[in-house]
Amino acid sequence: MKNTIIAFLVIILVGGGIYYFINNAPKDDNLVDDDEVVNTNNQNTPKTPEVPAPVVNLNETVLGKSVDGNDIMAYHYGTGADELIFIGGIHGGYSWNTSLVAYEMADYLKANPQVIPANIKVTVIPVMNPDGLNKVTGSTGRFTSSDVSASTDVQVSGRFNSKNVDLSRNFDCDWQTKGVWQNKTVSGGSAAFSEPESMALKNYIEANNPEAVVVWYSSAGGVYASSCDNGVSSDTSALTDAYAKASGYPAYKSFDSYKTNGDFVRWIAKINIPAISVLLTNHQDVEWNKNKLGMEAMFSLYAKQ
Repeated sequence: MKNTIIAFLVIILVGGGIYYFINNAPKDDNLVDDDEVVNTNNQNTPKTPEVPAPVVNLNETVLGKSVDGNDIMAYHYGTGADELIFIGGIHGGYSWNTSLVAYEMADYLKANPQVIPANIKVTVIPVMNPDGLNKVTGSTGRFTSSDVSASTDVQVSGRFNSKNVDLSRNFDCDWQTKGVWQNKTVSGGSAAFSEPESMALKNYIEANNPEAVVVWYSSAGGVYASSCDNGVSSDTSALTDAYAKASGYPAYKSFDSYKTNGDFVRWIAKINIPAISVLLTNHQDVEWNKNKLGMEAMFSLYAKQ
């Protein structure tokens, strides 16, 4: 009995010592228990930073690049399914006022979206030839008339792209390697659509199949219907008459001053899209009021109730 009591006391003393040691022994700061591991993972694990979504301007499209790598920009207004396209600056700095009238339209539509019929989407391409514009204004985009070089030779050089190709002789309607401008021989490129600027417009127009296209040139003062040796379509005639009557420019069934092999607007007609050339009266004036009236008449022509 005595031995049993002694054994019992030893067990109590040993167990108490072990308990005391466990609860009072110094802790190693480099060791952590399971709870601390959980807390560390919850509090200190670096979080993956949130990457903001890229800002996409749905009102702008880069159609392609010029020979010198400059963007060819399109600006879109309205949300309808029927697209109307207005193009300036195919002859760059030589016809710099055609780009200014296009920018004027873009600004007006941005400020007055309610003028666009519900079924219409308007695309404005102010500068089809940014390299040619840069030769004359020092800019591939927005500029003012005060930026324009006073040199006639510089302005003429701005008609062509950086490979010295006349872009309005580089399209697939009676295309030739050599074209005519007034009494001069100009390059039509090595093939139809050989130039990146021409290909960018081709791709966009074929992909979107617009209802109609207006291209500004200078200078003659008139609205010219287009065709590619197959007669002017009734839709093109209606567009020509509506724009001319509203704007006050005279209307013409064709441009007959000299041959325009590879002409941009004639190619558009070849793929059965109504298209007109609007020639501003000179190389300086924008004539926005006249073209605003023409644009409004075009909206009325293509609006659907």
